[in-house]
Amino acid sequence: MAQAVIVNIVVGKLANIIAKEIQFLGSVGEKVKRAQRELTRIQSCLKDADSKGKLDERVHNWLNELRDVAYRIEDTIDTFFLEVDYNQNHSFLQKLKKQPNMLLIHELGTKLDSIQNELEEISNSRENYGIIALQDIPVGEAVILPSRRATYSEVDETEVVGLHADRDNILKLLRCEETPRRAVITIVGTGGLGKTTLAHMIYKSAMAEFEYHMMLSVSQQFSLTELLKRMLRQIIDSVPKELDVEYLMRELKKKLSSRRYLIILDDVWQVDVWNHLKNALPDDKNGSRVLITSRSINVAISADPNMEYKLNLLDDQKSLDLLLKKALPNQKPSEELLKLANELSKKCKGLPLALVVVGGILLTKDRNYHAWGRVLRTMDWHSEGRDCMDVLAMSYEDMPYYLKACFLYLALFPEDCQISARRLIRMWVAEGFIPQERTKTIEETAEDYLYELFQRSMIQVSSRHVNGSIKRCHVHDLLRDLAMHEAREENFVMGFSKESDSKKPNREIRRASFHSLKSHNDNSHLRNNLLHLEYSRCLLLAGGHGWSQIPNFRKFRLLKVLVLDGVINHDVDLVRGLENLVHLKYLGLRRCQIPISKCSFHRMKVLETLDMQGIGTGVEVPNGLWSIDTLRHVMCSKPFELPKTTAGLKNIQTLQWVYFNKKMPLLSNLCKLGIVIVDDCTDPIGFTSNLFVTLPSLVSLSIDSGLRHDNFTLLRMEVVYPKALPNYQDLQSLYLNGVWSANVPLDARLFPPHLLKLTLEISGFYQNPMPELGKLKSLKKLCLGEKVVNWMVYRSGRIFCPAGFPVLQYLKLGYHSMKSLTVAEGAMPNLKYVNVNDRSIKFHLPPELQHVSITYKYNY
Repeated sequence: MAQAVIVNIVVGKLANIIAKEIQFLGSVGEKVKRAQRELTRIQSCLKDADSKGKLDERVHNWLNELRDVAYRIEDTIDTFFLEVDYNQNHSFLQKLKKQPNMLLIHELGTKLDSIQNELEEISNSRENYGIIALQDIPVGEAVILPSRRATYSEVDETEVVGLHADRDNILKLLRCEETPRRAVITIVGTGGLGKTTLAHMIYKSAMAEFEYHMMLSVSQQFSLTELLKRMLRQIIDSVPKELDVEYLMRELKKKLSSRRYLIILDDVWQVDVWNHLKNALPDDKNGSRVLITSRSINVAISADPNMEYKLNLLDDQKSLDLLLKKALPNQKPSEELLKLANELSKKCKGLPLALVVVGGILLTKDRNYHAWGRVLRTMDWHSEGRDCMDVLAMSYEDMPYYLKACFLYLALFPEDCQISARRLIRMWVAEGFIPQERTKTIEETAEDYLYELFQRSMIQVSSRHVNGSIKRCHVHDLLRDLAMHEAREENFVMGFSKESDSKKPNREIRRASFHSLKSHNDNSHLRNNLLHLEYSRCLLLAGGHGWSQIPNFRKFRLLKVLVLDGVINHDVDLVRGLENLVHLKYLGLRRCQIPISKCSFHRMKVLETLDMQGIGTGVEVPNGLWSIDTLRHVMCSKPFELPKTTAGLKNIQTLQWVYFNKKMPLLSNLCKLGIVIVDDCTDPIGFTSNLFVTLPSLVSLSIDSGLRHDNFTLLRMEVVYPKALPNYQDLQSLYLNGVWSANVPLDARLFPPHLLKLTLEISGFYQNPMPELGKLKSLKKLCLGEKVVNWMVYRSGRIFCPAGFPVLQYLKLGYHSMKSLTVAEGAMPNLKYVNVNDRSIKFHLPPELQHVSITYKYNY
């Protein structure tokens, strides 16, 4: 029910205005209150209206009328504040005192009167359709979710059911010595069967048996050039950006020649994928294997007609097992719940994705007959051939209003996108989806919402931070299709790509994303589509030179979120158009090449996030940035100077990177800090002694003593190292880059006691640091850069890890000349992953660590 999402957002906006600005609007303020009260009353009817709207076209039209009025309220309010130039140079009160503009207020009141009349008509007409208000939550609606922080380290993806025999069968094909030729095995089946999950299981089991191994997602948005580059990056350190297909194919074939390799291509839709790629994969009759997953039988026939592997639906017992594992983890159901679970599992017709989704819904319900019975009764199974989509749609309808907006927002991102959780959360916050709770930061509440989407199986976790929180996530293709359908129907989100229809889009679309533009001659109709979206609150544009002719942003005056990913455009007029976006709260400029330093931020008085990571050389902080007191997150790959006064940084949580050359100011909310300490630092020791007095909330700290910057003299790490660190209980992540004096011994007592992740890019160690680092009892991830390992192995080329590291799970070593890694018996008992550069390295691991996964590309 996307209409409910829209109404909920507008009600929240009106409540915010009533709380902050109502006293300045006089009699018009009362009209804002009336509109909010009427919408709130209508909200209580929406659940009943939605259930009737599926069967009654009149009710469906009623919901659409409500949506349109809600949008008009939002536009009226936002445009009003824009026209009075809200928060330009003065507060709203000061602005009206200096330049009383009663005409604008009068116009606002007139528009609200008209809207109020429509709202009352809509409210009165609901009785004609039999729509009732649902004031009480029905039995079974109570949501019982485990605490996110209590379960992060324990909760994992739902345990696999029914795929182990398939895994073993395919492993036999991979290992068959009677087939030395390059065999291409294709797993074929409908969406939601678990093909990707099965491929991951196979990859994990078999990758150590091959010299080269890689698993890549292909998807519908297939680009041969990009796929070849991604494959090469699995083998070599860097791939030039501008290379033609022929060169990439020759290079890949040369690197794979005479090597035994395993390549998994997940989610292949087109026959052409294999037809193009096969010429780059040599067949040296050495048992190399290619594994493909696809929904298309034609892909299997084209690749290797004798190696098709059809994945089937689960039988009734396995369906029930999977449902219960998700709905009742580690618990045995009562007889009455078992009976209901059996009926529900049969409705899913053996489709694992549907079973996982239904299990996720049951997980949020009271564990009694009434709650689970209501789920069974309210599921819409009537449409033959749409069993899975009905189940998925039901999971969406079951979500509370606040979560629906967050789920629909995922339609912004392209297929198979690995979505950064931090970025997503900050965009949600900027959109106003997340309420401020008394005992949490708004980001913590948003993190809870993301985790609830995971618990409901609406997203899948791709990777986690060492503290267990979600780092990256992705959306299953079918669930993404559901989000796109619901969002597009209500003009909530529209995604555009080079395959998009060239017809003019609806100007009422609230959020839009544009992908797959590679050159300024590519898909000009997409750029033309952009011109019609002046009411958008969010724009996401990606694709290099494809936006060299981007329109000026003065047209998009109501934007709250603007994301430019990898956009290349050197037009100064482009960035100056950003100055007019007075409602902007999130500005993402990752990997862009635009003259952002020419833009003044003085009018962006509500900006919360500025992301300039990888934006290019010569970047300076935009003028006026530090005067914005709503700033929460500022990230840039190149360090920048802090302002002389930090009065405007009272809400700042992330600063990465900044130069430090004076006493650190008091930033009580700062959680993540990256600093570069240079040779003209007036008092590095003063910094170290005051660090945790001025930064009490810090959980992540990165210190660079100038080693990466040629124009600075190196500072000794032991000089700038914060002496107070051992006393800081909450610091979880520490990155150090610099030089350590040979005569200063490394001591585990120098580090915070509860440190989870440690990254060292320090040269100068003349002793093996592993004995001391092994004493860090909470350390889960250790990354030793090339300079550290260089000093460790400069004599023998060997690294020895003695006893210690009781909870370490990830070990990364970045040095090409390392010959061997030896782990003593009993050391690193929880080690799961080792990442090194050189494939010739010999590993001497105790028997209990033979299962450890070893990869060969070093990165942080």
